[in-house]
Amino acid sequence: MARQNFVNELFDEAASDYDWVSGMMSLGSDQFYRRDALRRAGLQRGMQLLDVASGTGLMIKAAIELGVEPAQVTGVDPSRGMLAQNRERNPVKLLEGRGEALPCADSTFDFVCMGYALRHVEDLRKLFGEFHRVLRPGGRVLILEITRPTSPVALHMMRFYMKKLLPGISWWRRRNRSTAKLMQYYWATIAECVPPSVIISALEASGFKNVQRTTTGAVLSEYVAQR
Repeated sequence: MARQNFVNELFDEAASDYDWVSGMMSLGSDQFYRRDALRRAGLQRGMQLLDVASGTGLMIKAAIELGVEPAQVTGVDPSRGMLAQNRERNPVKLLEGRGEALPCADSTFDFVCMGYALRHVEDLRKLFGEFHRVLRPGGRVLILEITRPTSPVALHMMRFYMKKLLPGISWWRRRNRSTAKLMQYYWATIAECVPPSVIISALEASGFKNVQRTTTGAVLSEYVAQR
């Protein structure tokens, strides 16, 4: 609970800068990548979509750009600050809550997505069990995550970029200490993130089938599974 309160407070305080951080981390490619990943995972018009750990709504924005109707989209996030930013952008249903205890009825959604928040979760089995519960039979899940590089050189470069360079730039440009702190927290969670094999095993143990992982570059992972 103490960890969850720390994370919520950190995201609340940095919420106004989150989109800027996302763009800086991805060198401006973040929205194209989200949209393309959702399309490749099978998101289509007419589907009921749940975005878990919705944040400022970047995944929702990408889904709407693909033609999903706002009335068919629900977002869930524990941070009130992030939800406030989300509401300014997206005319969708937004709920305060955690992925491990979704405030949603059984068998409600055709598609569940989660963008870059898996490493903040304490219990993967509980989270994936909730995904399985709220999905309809045949429903799909897409999880986007940053994976720790296996190359020592890539790991060193990423550590410098996220732990030193980006926090310095964020303080210089945004003058928000919480934003710089958020970048350092990001690095800590990436450095200690759960291995892909554990994520795949947890999805399968939660009842998902056709679990697949694809990668883009050295650090981006996409996990797709079906209920």
